[in-house]
Amino acid sequence: MKIKTFAVLPFLILISAGMSRGQDSPSRLGGFILGTDISQYQNRIQATTVLPIRHQEYLQEVEIKPDRYFKSGLITYGNCDKPGKIIRIRLKYEDSGREMYEQLLSRFKTRFGEPVEWRGDPFQAVLAWKWSFKDKESNNVTLILQHNSKDREQKLGNSVKLTLNSQIEKERACYESRHPQPPVPKNEKKEAPVRPDAVDWQTLVPY
Repeated sequence: MKIKTFAVLPFLILISAGMSRGQDSPSRLGGFILGTDISQYQNRIQATTVLPIRHQEYLQEVEIKPDRYFKSGLITYGNCDKPGKIIRIRLKYEDSGREMYEQLLSRFKTRFGEPVEWRGDPFQAVLAWKWSFKDKESNNVTLILQHNSKDREQKLGNSVKLTLNSQIEKERACYESRHPQPPVPKNEKKEAPVRPDAVDWQTLVPY
């Protein structure tokens, strides 16, 4: 059953109540808080869905349990520099309509000012705006609001993503320091040089 838009708007943007333009950056979304430990939200996540992110093994993701405002979502947290600390909150709104997106965008602008970057496509199949902030500790925080009506390679509907980018970099640096890449062994056997005009048609043509 669809929820009436006017009834749920006060609850949809669950970011700190006292926030205003020019003050602290947002850290709260949908009841989750950047920098807090994922163990505090055991009743709101699906623990069996935890997976490391491919090619970003220093991060893990877990799915949230759907509720009346968000139909799905992923919470990302570190596992090296600050294990278990939430780094990214990515949620999909229950209401997937364009009207809801426009109302959310208006309220985002009222709270955070004009966005700094357009992240959608020229044909407006995907509408997306990005805000950038510095928190009290000078960490980089980004916020993206998106509406996708046509691109099926991404999730359709309305979604929001709040990311503590500085901590992602710290997690990556921590992981790389603990898992240094082994030196590439020198190949003693020299391979025959490939002619620059040679074409490997077997690679180019399906078979």
